Amino acid sequence: MGGYVLFAACGWWHLAIVSMTGLSFVTYGSTSHDLVHRSLRLPRCVNDALLSLIELLSLRSGTAYRLSHLHHHRHLLAADDLEGAAAHGTFWQALASGPPMQLRLWRWAWKRNPAARTQLAGEAAGVLALIAGAAFAVRWSAIPIVYVGLAVAGSWVFPLVTAYIPHDGRGGSALSRTRLFRGPLVQWIALDHLYHLEHHLYPAVPHHHWKALARRLDPHFLALGLLPPASGTRSGKSP
Repeated sequence: MGGYVLFAACGWWHLAIVSMTGLSFVTYGSTSHDLVHRSLRLPRCVNDALLSLIELLSLRSGTAYRLSHLHHHRHLLAADDLEGAAAHGTFWQALASGPPMQLRLWRWAWKRNPAARTQLAGEAAGVLALIAGAAFAVRWSAIPIVYVGLAVAGSWVFPLVTAYIPHDGRGGSALSRTRLFRGPLVQWIALDHLYHLEHHLYPAVPHHHWKALARRLDPHFLALGLLPPASGTRSGKSP
């Protein structure tokens, strides 16, 4: 966030956009994700406060993310798995589902979790306050409102990246509903974060240990006939 403000103030908008891309990645895909699973062994109150604060920087609800994502793990690609719904459609449907997804996740969490409504309402108020503040500040600077636009746009690719690409809606088991990815190019593009099958099997492992976990699981995947999509199959036989 600081990088965006600095680069935008200097007029280096290409670097400001890169900063916002990094913000989306390290929040939703890394740090916030670990906080959702409470895998960093922080006190619960500290963990959840950090999740709310960090997601607020990207104009999202940390509590809605936690509730919907944990439901996604418990009911992977089921009919009521809103987060994983894009895995059942086409590429274009996954892309089109992006713009309203954060609002839909918040509404889902509000309806399904009455006990969390205080947190959900507070986070929604925080997001709206930031948007209103950015709109009010336009008379002096466009930097805040451009930040809002980039933050919102950055969340639109999540159904495609976190549901459609790593999951297989045709899978019949826990091992076949999530794809196995390997190879230096794939891992370089995803910055060593594309260990989705491993994560679903062991969600308590934080992201910085996923690569080591994958190395330990590879012999078991091979024995089960699980191969990466590039190897000619999306999933292997069930255990």
